[in-house]
Amino acid sequence: MQVVATWAPEDGILGALAPLGLANARPTCLVVDLDPAGPEYPGDLSLADIIERGPSRAELSPSRSGVCVVKNGGAGAVDGIEVIHAMSVSWPCVVVRLPAAGLDVPWPSVKVRPLLPGNLFGRLENRAVYQRSYWPVPAPEQSIVLPVPRPAVVAALLAGNRIRRSPWIKAWGSVWDESWG
Repeated sequence: MQVVATWAPEDGILGALAPLGLANARPTCLVVDLDPAGPEYPGDLSLADIIERGPSRAELSPSRSGVCVVKNGGAGAVDGIEVIHAMSVSWPCVVVRLPAAGLDVPWPSVKVRPLLPGNLFGRLENRAVYQRSYWPVPAPEQSIVLPVPRPAVVAALLAGNRIRRSPWIKAWGSVWDESWG
């Protein structure tokens, strides 16, 4: 079992896409949004509902391979962390989406930043994932740099579809190999 949190302090779209990309780089993965103001991912399942009624047996472990996304639905972080702990026991991989400001969570956190010219958001960091843009900007040496995703990949992920063959998804796979603690 691996649990990794993601947050994107400068870019809301990247913050919504990052956990989906990271999850799709694994055969079976659970994504849980810990941000009460997070995106309305497709599907009826929400963290708030799971907290209210308790997780079902089906939610505590995967029934098949693929990605399961649990949107937030207005849940608080403290109760959400408890549920994520319970669910992470049986799921082989879990990605926790954090708000843009980040949160103090008991899992390694991966900061995801846009790679833009002019250092608009301050100094570049070595321990981060950078989303390349159409501008040729050098990235810090020890960082992970994602290629620009195809529009069809972005559209499919936001529609709740599974993506397996994409250079962008493949690049997310190296995040799982790093130590983010």
